[in-house]
Amino acid sequence: MALQLYIGNKNYSSWSMRPWVLMRQAGIAFEEVMVRFDSFDAESVFKKRLKGVSPLGKVPVLVDDGFAVWDTLAIAEYLAEKYPEHALWPSDVRARARARSVCAEMHSGFSALRKHCGMNIEASLPEVGRIVWRDQAAVRSDMARIETMWTALLSEHGGPMLFGGFSVADAYFAPVCSRIRTYALPVSPAVAAYVERVHALPGVRAWIEQALVEHDFIGFDEPYRAR
Repeated sequence: MALQLYIGNKNYSSWSMRPWVLMRQAGIAFEEVMVRFDSFDAESVFKKRLKGVSPLGKVPVLVDDGFAVWDTLAIAEYLAEKYPEHALWPSDVRARARARSVCAEMHSGFSALRKHCGMNIEASLPEVGRIVWRDQAAVRSDMARIETMWTALLSEHGGPMLFGGFSVADAYFAPVCSRIRTYALPVSPAVAAYVERVHALPGVRAWIEQALVEHDFIGFDEPYRAR
């Protein structure tokens, strides 16, 4: 049985984007199961459908012959162990540890950026970005850390991706690249060039193209429009 990946709307679901892009870019075959966002209430269709797959009732979930793996980091680790030939993490032990560190940092941090600049691939919201940048010091702090991190990694490993070749880390930060574009957040030329290289990856391009044809407005994910 093929791997199945349960995801939410491509336009909005940053967590779903990470393993989908990782698998697509690496050439790991899988079947996509999209569960449309309706609400996140306990009795929502979304929650009820996901509860039959994962105890958390959240996306993404990877299912391998009936065995479910949830949480993006757990999925990445499972895939790296199952498909070592794809070299999803850097081969050098220290680079691998650093890649895991920055992924974990993304996993648990940057809450202000998440809150004020939700992923919305089809939108162009530079005016919202300007207001957020002006009023939210925590967003500026998050972006300063991302600038420092990416610049150092690109310099150390020589690009074009954070650890030289494509890895879990680039899939993990692909939604941040999308946010930078949507909200026109100010970044250095080196970081802007990396953002464009990420968007040029075939796996990322495929996700974006499919997100653009959804035409599915989810009001609770777009408070700046719902108002």
